[in-house]
Formats: sequence, C-alpha cells, structure tokens
Amino acid sequence: MFAIIAATFGITMPVFAMLFLGVFLKRLALIDGAFINTASGLVFNVSMPVMLFLAIIHADLRTAMQPAVLGYFVLATVVGFGLVWAWAIWRVPLADRGVYTQGAFRGNNGIIGLALATSLYGDYGLSLGGILAGVVILSYNSLSAIVLAIYSPSAKSDVWSISKSIICNPLIIGVLSAIPFAYWQIPLPAWLNTSGEYLAQLTMPLALICIGGTLSLASLRKSGALAVSASLMKMVWLPIISTAGAFAFGFRGADLGVLFLYFASPTAAASFVMAKAANGNHELAAAIIVITTLVAAITTNIGIVFLQWGGWM
Repeated sequence: MFAIIAATFGITMPVFAMLFLGVFLKRLALIDGAFINTASGLVFNVSMPVMLFLAIIHADLRTAMQPAVLGYFVLATVVGFGLVWAWAIWRVPLADRGVYTQGAFRGNNGIIGLALATSLYGDYGLSLGGILAGVVILSYNSLSAIVLAIYSPSAKSDVWSISKSIICNPLIIGVLSAIPFAYWQIPLPAWLNTSGEYLAQLTMPLALICIGGTLSLASLRKSGALAVSASLMKMVWLPIISTAGAFAFGFRGADLGVLFLYFASPTAAASFVMAKAANGNHELAAAIIVITTLVAAITTNIGIVFLQWGGWM
C-alpha cells in the first residue's frame, strides 16, 4: 500500500511543480496575460491534438479490447455528465454552468489514470488503460464541446453550431484522424514521429504553466464555493456512483480497478484550455484542476484500500 501511495504522489507532484512554476513566473512578470492567451491557443490548436494523435496511434486497438468495460465506461460517463449538468442547472449561475459541468466530470485519465493503472496491473493495466484512454478522449471532448458551446458567451447554441464546434474541435480531429493509423497499424516516418513527439511534449508543461499563471488568491476566493462543489462531485460522488454501478454490473479484479482509477482521476488540464478557448470562466476551471489534483492523493488511495479490503480489485 505504501508503494501505491508513493506512486500516487509521484504522479501528482510533477503536476503541482508545473502549476507553482506558473505562479512563480507570473509573480516575476516573466509571463503575462498575453503569453497565457497565446500559449493556451497553441496547446489547444496544435500541441494537444498532436499529443492525442500520437497516443492513439501508439495504442494497439486489437489488444486488450474489452467491449464490456469500454461500453460501461461510456455509459457511466454520459450518465455522470447528465447528473452534473442537471445539478449545475439547479445550483450554478448560468454563465458558469459549462465550465462547472466540464470540471466536475472530466478526468485526467490519459496521464494520472493510465499511470496508476499501469502501476497496479502492469502490462494489462497499460493495454486496457491505453484502449480506454482513446474512448475517454473522444467522449470527454465531445461532451465538453457541447456544454461549453451552449453556455459560451461568444458561441451560438443551435444544433448546427454545436455540431460544428464538435466536428471542428482540434482535439477531436486529432483523435479521429488517428484511428485509421492505429487500426491498420500504418507507421509514420521516423522523422515525423520524432517531430510530433517534440510538439506533444510541450503540451502538459505549457498547459500547467498557463493554469498556474492564471491562479491567484483572489480568483481562488472568487470561485471557491463553485470550485469546491465541482471538486466534490468529481472526486467523491461520481467515483462512488460509477464504481458502485460497475460492481453491480459484475466487474471485478483488474477491470473494476482500472474503471475506478479512471473515474477517480482529478480534473484534466485540458478543461482549462477548452474553457479559455470558449471564453468561459477559465479561473474557475483552473481552481477545479488545482483542488481535485490536491485531493486525488487522498481519495484515490482511500478507494484503493477499500476495494482491496473487500477483495474486489
């Protein structure tokens, strides 16, 4: 158990290091609002789509394909998204509903969830988690694009405009364009793959520095109640509901464990990038990411201890 706790901290601490670097650089006036806007646009339109593209083409879609696990994850994601959105309509101010909903359901599975699955279950966790990550990317980005477009102050919310925002979303384009390469195992030229890796490696540091540069005590106080509410939804209520549902559907062992780790992952840094691209409340998005990442080391380990105590994972 100590090894699992250490692994969790080992994964989350680099995230905090980059967040605090962003805070520090902003204090030193080495980055400013103009840099954050430009860098966020670069991440959203270029480096993150490339990162997702490479993640998909390097996954073997024919290995560890578990239709039941994938199907349940999509079902739980859609149901959780609907529950959070309904709660936001009831309790959250109109302008913040899109950012709140995205922050409360969208997990950092491609990094934290996959890393923990691999740490716990080795090659099986890596292969199943990698396939699941592709489903995660497509479902999370589609649902996020919908809810952000509806509440964006600068976007139209009719069916055609929302459909266009999904189809034209650079992150979704990156995923969909990668699927034929992954399925038919079409290799990229070595130089192109290496260049893509260079771009992909920009994504997380740059996104996290931008989040850190946006953070301030004033913005945290301003979004405090909403950020805490979304964080509780993301880190407590949805993992409990979704994992209990997986248990009721008969999942046990590594399958249940991987599902739990994906449901229990903190909010993804991509939510900040998408909120900013939609001209939403990016300060709220940043606060949710920080809070959920902070508590992940506690809630994830509590869940692992409980499921292992019961002999279910």
